[in-house]
Amino acid sequence: MDWINIILLVLLALGVAGNNATVSIAVGILLLLRLLSLERLFPFLEQYGLHVGIVVLTIGILSPLASGKIKPDSIYQLFTHWQSILAVLIGVFVAYLAGKGTYLMSQNPLIVTGLLLGTIIGVTFFRGVAVGPLIAAGILAFILQFVPK
Repeated sequence: MDWINIILLVLLALGVAGNNATVSIAVGILLLLRLLSLERLFPFLEQYGLHVGIVVLTIGILSPLASGKIKPDSIYQLFTHWQSILAVLIGVFVAYLAGKGTYLMSQNPLIVTGLLLGTIIGVTFFRGVAVGPLIAAGILAFILQFVPK
């Protein structure tokens, strides 16, 4: 057994121990792809996986609107309460950070490793959600713009 499979097994164990289905399923699929010698799929997953995941996440977020659970008057109410206005502004800021993070992750693979390790720790031990690397990369990109090069 090679060291990558061992690392994946450790991550799978962490996901199971942390009772986190997202990490467990993701690592299990990657391990299965390796064991079935389907490594040729990894470049595709590396290139498009993040974008496909964002599309699926966006579909999940917009589903209540499409299904009619969110009514037009609810959208109007967004602009009548300070908490809703703040939620919109924070949503804009986080989307901005995620855009910066996507660019940073595509430009610097070494940073991705640190972000992934931090996210796995956060998901496994602190009940986080696996979108952490994107937001973390955005925060890092935001901070790095103020650091002299």
